[in-house]
Amino acid sequence: MACTVIVGGFFGDEGKGKIVSHLALKDKPSIIARAGVGPNAGHTVEYHGKRYSLRLLPSGFVYDKARLLIGSGVAVNPKVILQEIELTESKSRFGLDYQCAIIEQKHIDQESQSEHLSKTVGSTKSGVGACNAARVMRTAKLARDVPELSPYLREVDVEVHTALEKGENVIIEGTQGTFLSLYHGTYPYSTSKDTTASAACADVGIGPTAVTDVVVIFKAYVTRVGSGPLVGELSSEETRERGWQEFGTVTGRERRAAPFNFDLARRAVHLNGATQIAITKLDVVFPASKAKKEFGSLSEPAKEFIANIEREVGVPVTLVGTGPAADDIIDRRIGA
Repeated sequence: MACTVIVGGFFGDEGKGKIVSHLALKDKPSIIARAGVGPNAGHTVEYHGKRYSLRLLPSGFVYDKARLLIGSGVAVNPKVILQEIELTESKSRFGLDYQCAIIEQKHIDQESQSEHLSKTVGSTKSGVGACNAARVMRTAKLARDVPELSPYLREVDVEVHTALEKGENVIIEGTQGTFLSLYHGTYPYSTSKDTTASAACADVGIGPTAVTDVVVIFKAYVTRVGSGPLVGELSSEETRERGWQEFGTVTGRERRAAPFNFDLARRAVHLNGATQIAITKLDVVFPASKAKKEFGSLSEPAKEFIANIEREVGVPVTLVGTGPAADDIIDRRIGA
């Protein structure tokens, strides 16, 4: 039995979609359960030459034998999830919890009309924050109240626990990043709930003793979308010169960028109880690393960068992304 929780270590956009898709194909879990906030963050997966940008469906859909679930702690926009089910042809293996809160148009309108959220905080205006506020007030509609979702309704916690009791592998897929957490992040420039590993467990309905490993993902540099502090922030011009320019999956906004931050990485490891680290986009910082599959084939500067992270943070780097595709990765896990 193995239950692996995947979380972002910085401000989101770390490449969780890529890492989850790799682990899904490699470890063949029976269940991949989506935790997190809702459709205000996107995960990008490149598989068999096709690019998928998903906001709710688990990124591990690429493993076609996995059950794809959404935990009760996730806010769901029915239109978004129904579109993603069609896009990935996953009707027969998808389920979401009866108690997922439902994002309605009024929630999207509330965020769009809020100057504080739109201009100060930099909300994606996906309606997630307003929906979570309604849930706290116990006025939110739940998935069990939406007829279009009725074919997919399940008790997600029961399915996950049953799989673990049978000794099967389970992946819990978090969203956004540690420092967008409502409690541990750069408040008020944060999302509307906690984003750490413990919150991901709660979203799906498992306790901490069920978890085998926590993989925290860091990009080889730091990016964030919207407002809020970013230590060492580069100018747009320098970001472009370094080849680090990116745009948000959901909003299309240009991401602000800065060099890798060891202080934030150490704190993220502590907050999440990380047992492993994944580094993505090594090839962007070290172009000679592109598409490499073996650690020994990396350049010496790239190897030293990885070794320095392990020394500074105190947790092994077991997964190294070397390109956009699901198989552009170096897997250093024991037995991998």
